[in-house]
Amino acid sequence: MDTMKPKSALNSKSRLARTFQKVINLRTATRIASNNGICMLASQPKVKEDFFTDKKSQQFDKNGVDTRGRRRAVLEALVAKLFAEITSIKAAYAELQMAQNPYNNDAIQVADQAVVDELQTISELKRSFLRKELRLSPQVTLMLAEIQEQQGLMKTYEITIKKLEAEVDLKDSDITSLKNQLDDCIALNKSLEKKLNSSGSLSMFDALRLTKLNVTHFIQFLHHTLRSIRSFVKLMIRDMESAHWDLDAAVKFIEPDAVFTKQSHRFFVFESFVCITMFEGFNFPHFSPSDHPQQQQQEPVPLDKQRNRLFFDKFKKLTNANPRHFLSHNPNSSFAMFTRSKYLQLVHAKMECSLFGNLNQRKLVNSGGVPDSAFFLAFSEMAKRVWLLHCLAFSLDEEVTIFQVRKKGRFSEVYMECVADESLLFSGEISSGIDVCASRALRVGFTVVPGFKIGETVIQSQVYMSPATATPASG
Repeated sequence: MDTMKPKSALNSKSRLARTFQKVINLRTATRIASNNGICMLASQPKVKEDFFTDKKSQQFDKNGVDTRGRRRAVLEALVAKLFAEITSIKAAYAELQMAQNPYNNDAIQVADQAVVDELQTISELKRSFLRKELRLSPQVTLMLAEIQEQQGLMKTYEITIKKLEAEVDLKDSDITSLKNQLDDCIALNKSLEKKLNSSGSLSMFDALRLTKLNVTHFIQFLHHTLRSIRSFVKLMIRDMESAHWDLDAAVKFIEPDAVFTKQSHRFFVFESFVCITMFEGFNFPHFSPSDHPQQQQQEPVPLDKQRNRLFFDKFKKLTNANPRHFLSHNPNSSFAMFTRSKYLQLVHAKMECSLFGNLNQRKLVNSGGVPDSAFFLAFSEMAKRVWLLHCLAFSLDEEVTIFQVRKKGRFSEVYMECVADESLLFSGEISSGIDVCASRALRVGFTVVPGFKIGETVIQSQVYMSPATATPASG
């Protein structure tokens, strides 16, 4: 039987052979390398295998050099270089992110290559450390690592500054866009105000005198008032459509028995609803015998000329005033109380919540405030003209009364005026050559605009006619 040599002896010899081989290789390797501006001096004392050992007895080499102190200095230089490389990676990665927005293909490639280079450098450091082949000059490496780290930080700060500048430019762009939107809103409000005023400028009444006042002036102002009412009704219908209202259901609720020859004639139902609400109480000096009892006690209405002068002065005071500004500065005036009362009566809480999503506007009006919405702007202009028409009526020497035509009644040319006679003729409900509204086949469907009687003068009411044989629609 052959005698086997102890395994420990074989391992001891092989380790010794490897040690001599590394010493020979380290001594023959003489070169100077450069990596990312950090010099690696190959002429320094070679690193032996026992360089990384912790044996306290091996503190000096053959030449009397403190190997333990030098080992610590090299490790400190290695850590400093590692942190410098990490800082460079952070700077390169930040540059890569910056190049992506806005997209810059060349800058992305450069930054990406910089990240790869720094990672390769760290990988080489790791490989050298594991193989115990570090060739570093502690003093030079520390100095160059400090420079590299500062350069990386400076580059990071520069990128951060560029990013902040880009964000500032973006904010400036947003501010400019918002300013443009504000200008558009202001222009839209002015346009709406112009449209409201274009329904009839009231400047023609500036030179009006009480002594020259007559029925003709009342009729002229009535036309301006009705134009303002129709402008508000159009705006209200648009808001209802935007809120996805079922307009047919709303029409049936207001006028259950109405029969239309054209779909667009539904407009007259909403106009009728607004007119009835706004003109309710018109015959009374304060628009209602009980709406403002305190106001009636504070402002007793004189008779004859004194009464005429009082209402005419109110008319002149408000004619050219901006209704929104007047309401803001005179929240306790009779016009302000009239506007609040009519708004809360016309615009139901559920309607307002549906149109605007909340009741903030209603609460503001109820507390004496003035909303700045286009809807309330149109309403206040309409309310102003109705109020001025009422003041003008009580400025006349003759008594003014308002009347409404009974439904399903026969047409009277003296008291009525058709609002859609041409459409009835074209729809074939009656034959051509016959007076449309005088036809016996038609009856009053509903009153759109009430009529007025001033002394012996009658201002016709505007009515919508329906076929007499039509079966009433179910409500």
